[in-house]
Amino acid sequence: MDLIIGGAYQGKLDYAKRKYGLEEDGIFTCSENSDISFDRRCINSIQEFTLHCVREGLDATEIFRARKNKWENSILICEDIFCGVVPLGADIRAWREMTGRLCAYLSSEANSVTRIFCGLEQKLK
Repeated sequence: MDLIIGGAYQGKLDYAKRKYGLEEDGIFTCSENSDISFDRRCINSIQEFTLHCVREGLDATEIFRARKNKWENSILICEDIFCGVVPLGADIRAWREMTGRLCAYLSSEANSVTRIFCGLEQKLK
């Protein structure tokens, strides 16, 4: 699995499309209103799935652990929401914490971790 992280609008998905030759039909984009699907090569916006988990009382990391065989050869993309000023709302703090914990788990399992900043690739692992 390859993990790509970075801030909003930094070019993460464009980078993944170029590097891995992805087409739109090979990308699943997560929504805060639904469960995750592992039936495509690339899973985009994982932070939206963690928001869904917070709202539904689920543990995103446990869901990924239980389904490891479904994503271990995937490209996972997550927006960096786990740094900066701590939000006032408890639900948004829980969302940031869950996203950070999930990314820590995923990075430990990843073959490569890449941060995209201003469209530039920074290899972390």
